[in-house]
Amino acid sequence: MTATALVLVDFQNDYFEGGAFTLIGTAAAAAKARTVLDRFRANQETVVHIRHHAGEEDATFFVPGTPGADINTLVSPAEGETVVTKVNINGFLGTDLKAILDAQDVTNLVVAGAMSHMCIDALVRAASDLGYAVTVLHDAVATRDLEFGGRTVSAADVHASFMAALAFAYANVVSTDDFLNS
Repeated sequence: MTATALVLVDFQNDYFEGGAFTLIGTAAAAAKARTVLDRFRANQETVVHIRHHAGEEDATFFVPGTPGADINTLVSPAEGETVVTKVNINGFLGTDLKAILDAQDVTNLVVAGAMSHMCIDALVRAASDLGYAVTVLHDAVATRDLEFGGRTVSAADVHASFMAALAFAYANVVSTDDFLNS
């Protein structure tokens, strides 16, 4: 028997409007993730929340103990749901995430969160390398504009590029509606 877990990555207040490191579309992504979270809760399936705590002394966001480091109330953990705290980009690195998933015989991950080009990318690639089948809910993931070579790359283009790359070899990349209707 295969088990599936929903993994919600870094839906923390600092990424939302008014936070210390605002992304584009975080509230909309979290609202989409909430629809899937509700389904997992109704079916009593595994839900894992991952939060990032900055380890640098001069960190400007995700500072432990600040409201910005808290998981946003839209997708906040319910009693009994696992919360994994990480200090690295990859949610598996330096955490017990794999042991938690393996203890529940999880073989399939459904991933949502932030940021497309960092923590989502790193987690999905690592999960695939570890043998998990991964589904990314592309409309439940947020990012921000980036700068490269003197050029601004829009958040939409950053997101599309990373979702296309993950879909190429690492994950099934679908909308929340397609996931919920499958």
